[in-house]
Order: sequence, then C-alpha cells, then structure tokens
Amino acid sequence: MKDTGLVVIFGGRSEIGVEVAVRIAAGRPVVLAARRAHDLAAEVDAVRAAGATAVQVREFDADDTAAHRGLVESIVAEHGRIGTAVLTFGVLGDQARAETDAGHAVAVAHTDYVAQVSLLTVLADSMRRAGGGELVTFSSIAGVRVRRANYVYGSAKAGLDGFCSGLSDALRGSGVRLLVVRPGFVIGRMTEGMTPAPFSSTPAQVAAATVASLAKGRRTVWVPWQVGVIAAVFRILPGPIWRRLPR
Repeated sequence: MKDTGLVVIFGGRSEIGVEVAVRIAAGRPVVLAARRAHDLAAEVDAVRAAGATAVQVREFDADDTAAHRGLVESIVAEHGRIGTAVLTFGVLGDQARAETDAGHAVAVAHTDYVAQVSLLTVLADSMRRAGGGELVTFSSIAGVRVRRANYVYGSAKAGLDGFCSGLSDALRGSGVRLLVVRPGFVIGRMTEGMTPAPFSSTPAQVAAATVASLAKGRRTVWVPWQVGVIAAVFRILPGPIWRRLPR
C-alpha cells in the first residue's frame, strides 16, 4: 500500500532530493529541511506543483548533530509521523586540500558520515516508536573500494555503507525500511566542471530509480545498474592496476 505519511527531505535544496520529492509528493504533505530555508521558493513551488497537500520548510544544518533529535521531534509534533525520510545532504570536498588540511578532511567525514549516522539513528528510533516508515540515504560507488583520487570522500561513503548494512539488519521486523542508493558519477551542481565518468546519471535518473526501488521494497540499488557490475570488478582488481585508475 502506498504510504500517505509525511515526506521529509533532509537536504531540501539538493537536486536529487527535490526530484525524489516531486515523484512521491502527490497526496502527501512534504517538509523540505535545509540551510537558508527561507530561500527555497523554487523547490517549494516544484513540490507543490507535483501534488503535495502541503509544503513546509524547516531550517536544518546537517553538521549540527546535537540539534538532530530536537528537529525530528518538532517535525513529528507539528506534522505527525514521518512516513518517508530522505537524506540527500553531503559534500564532495577538495581532495588535494584534505591531504594537508586535517580540518577540511575531518569536515568532509563529519558531513558525509558522522552527520548521516546521527540523523539516521534519530530517525530510525522515531520510526520504530511510530510503528513504521521508510528511510533513504545515498552512498556511492566511491565507497566500494576507496581510490587514491578521492579517498577522503570515498572513505566516508565506505563507512556509511557499513553503518547502513548493520542498521538495515537491525530494523528487520520493526516496520521500518532502509534503502541505500549507490549512484555512479552524477552530473549536477556538486560535480560541475568535472568530466563525467562512464555510465553517469542525472539527478532525475537517480530519483526515478530511488522511487522505483522504494515501491519494490528493495534495500539497495545501483544507479544505473551497470555501476553495480563495475563495482564488482573494482573489488577484484589487483592493487597495481587499481592504483593507476584516474578516479
């Protein structure tokens, strides 16, 4: 049965997050949570045009982990249980800078791993107590086998994948489902100026695969599916060959 509960997009300015919201908004209330929430007019209009019964915005700083539980509890108190929570925040970071600037390396890991662990834990707890819900988060092919070219970002995604594997098992039988989406290179604002890798996708394509996988009750999905095959090859490549890959 299609969930009609509240949709919350944590990272409500992200291209993928808005594309997901547009695809599942019909007949449902939606909250877009992001920094500078007052400046989300275009995103609100897009989700409202997709048929949402109401669209609200909330101020959300992913890095402020101490505020996560309070934010989730206030959203539930104001709007009712969360039916679907989608975590689409993250940073790519500057690999070259991170190799000498420990603060920058830690900041990337904090946003892409620590903040995800914090919010997923809070949301899973809230949904368990409510009797059910859907969680969606985004890992990456970069986390399959961490490469020299982006090892700070890749290591955070590898950690997220490991955490989600355990969380997904812990949620079995609770009525709460976790979907981990693993895209390859996504052509969008985060990768602007970079040369697209083979089997690249757009935010719209990632969102479409995400929504289809939610409907099927899947736990993981590669976008596009060919990226999953590439990931399997990555795992078995000999070290000398692996180290020569450009990214």
